Amino acid sequence: MSYQFGTKSLLNLEGCHPVLRQVAMASIAESPVDFGIYEGVRSAERQAEYLRRGVTKTKNSKHLKQPDGFSHAFDAVPWIAGSYRWEWEPIYQIAATIDRVATRLEVAGKIRWGGIWDRTLADYGTGASVSMKDAVAAYVKRHPGPDFIDGPHFELVS
Repeated sequence: MSYQFGTKSLLNLEGCHPVLRQVAMASIAESPVDFGIYEGVRSAERQAEYLRRGVTKTKNSKHLKQPDGFSHAFDAVPWIAGSYRWEWEPIYQIAATIDRVATRLEVAGKIRWGGIWDRTLADYGTGASVSMKDAVAAYVKRHPGPDFIDGPHFELVS
């Protein structure tokens, strides 16, 4: 099955960096599960609200407009039975698809996934024998203690 983004997802991608838009657009067409772009550009006010609520751990999110005028992040959330659902099994499938697409487009070294903050997609990419679920487990082992694993989040690295 081939999916496509709805109007809201397309609007949420509008202020994102062109590399991220290209990866997202190609990924939705290849994904085995439907997903939407829950958020791209985020206002400073919304970021502050997320910080107060504990939904983020930083004031300096890549979702905020960066010096080049673009957001350098988007959140790809599974779309299941007509609503966004933060469920890990489809999140892993989306991450694997985005990894595969970014690798093919030769931009995997420029993108970090919120499931594994210390690597880019190129560091564990498509040819790896490790699943995305196992890659997150390895990350958690490398970084014991409290952490903020954000499965839907993808960002450009600086």
